[in-house]
Amino acid sequence: MKRTMNLRSRVLVEARRWIGTPYRHQGSCRGAGCDCLGLVRGIWRSLYGDEPEAPPAYTPDWAERCGGETLLEAAQRHLVEIDIRAVKPGDVLLFRPDLNGPAKHCAIVSGPTGIIHAYWGRAVAETSLSHWWQRRLVAAFAFPQRGH
Repeated sequence: MKRTMNLRSRVLVEARRWIGTPYRHQGSCRGAGCDCLGLVRGIWRSLYGDEPEAPPAYTPDWAERCGGETLLEAAQRHLVEIDIRAVKPGDVLLFRPDLNGPAKHCAIVSGPTGIIHAYWGRAVAETSLSHWWQRRLVAAFAFPQRGH
């Protein structure tokens, strides 16, 4: 891609390339399978090359079992935290599917009311940022201007 395209636009173009990739727990291979984290990891690799850290093996209930904010803390280490009210297409959103649980789902903002994400039993899709998701939104991030 041209370097003249802004970073958020590059993220969004790459995220849309993943649409239709089947859901695969712990996957991160466009066209073959990914989960929500795998989608973000794949976009990172497209932008910067190597990932900043390898994710540990995790089970579908990892967040509930560990009780920590593993996903949120990893996002804070490698992405740039932004105000939720200032999100733009190409930014990353984190959600708490269980309102009382840790953040364990992520998506890419695709427009004022849209997100691109992979979730259990579905392929990567562009869906509505519905009230259900909005209630569970906990943090927003931008990809850094360069990898670190």
